[in-house]
Amino acid sequence: MPPLDPFIPSTRIAYFSMEIAIRSDIPTYAGGLGVLAGDTARSCADLALPVVFVTLVSRDGYFRQRIDEQGHQIEEPDSWDPAECCAALDAMVAVPIGGRSVWIRPWLHICTCPLGHQVPILLLDTDLEQNAADDRALTRHLYGGDDVYRLKQEIV
Repeated sequence: MPPLDPFIPSTRIAYFSMEIAIRSDIPTYAGGLGVLAGDTARSCADLALPVVFVTLVSRDGYFRQRIDEQGHQIEEPDSWDPAECCAALDAMVAVPIGGRSVWIRPWLHICTCPLGHQVPILLLDTDLEQNAADDRALTRHLYGGDDVYRLKQEIV
């Protein structure tokens, strides 16, 4: 697991975004906002700026588009496993949502520039045993569900 210690001692600017384009094979973005956040992360690493990026893990991404035989768009999950490219951190925090505690654990991805400077990206995950099924799903889909689901995602 990459150590988080190098990022703790200094004061950090926190950049929060619902989505971020880390890599093309990590579907945690839908479009312009995510691309902007990803480009900003890479620029911050290039400039060795003290920034931490915070987003949702979005295990099923936004969606993968498929066109059926009749020409209709079919939306399918664009699933990925954060364990393949991120480190699960031991830290957890609970936030109140609807009168109950929803537990969140971050995954750590390190964005490294060609010169070796790094910025941490924390991907927040509610798919934890401590949470009810509905709460576990809060960080599964990028922009999934209705307005209530989206509000809960923003609370996380």
